[in-house]
Amino acid sequence: MKELFKKQTEQLRESHFLILYWIAKAENANTKYNITNLFDDLKFAGLTRTKQNAVAYVEALCALCFINLLIEQNRKNLYITRYGAKALELLVKQRLYSTKPSHFLEGTS
Repeated sequence: MKELFKKQTEQLRESHFLILYWIAKAENANTKYNITNLFDDLKFAGLTRTKQNAVAYVEALCALCFINLLIEQNRKNLYITRYGAKALELLVKQRLYSTKPSHFLEGTS
């Protein structure tokens, strides 16, 4: 199982990494982070132009059990799982990708 987890994590792209990072950052700040915020952040970072791509990234991370998507008050909020946190930790240690600011969380423009 360790080998499978490592292989799954190695397949993640920068978009996946940033999604895990931003969700973890939002949870740390006790802030709800939803698909609309995610799409805006990916667009701001120059990583996507379509909401369909953002949804596909989320679905992939959900299928890997790295994040949970919960419908709360008519919003699809995102939460990192312990597996997602472990994958994020592994990616950070590998230094393949660098963090980028979240437009939503940091109010950058």
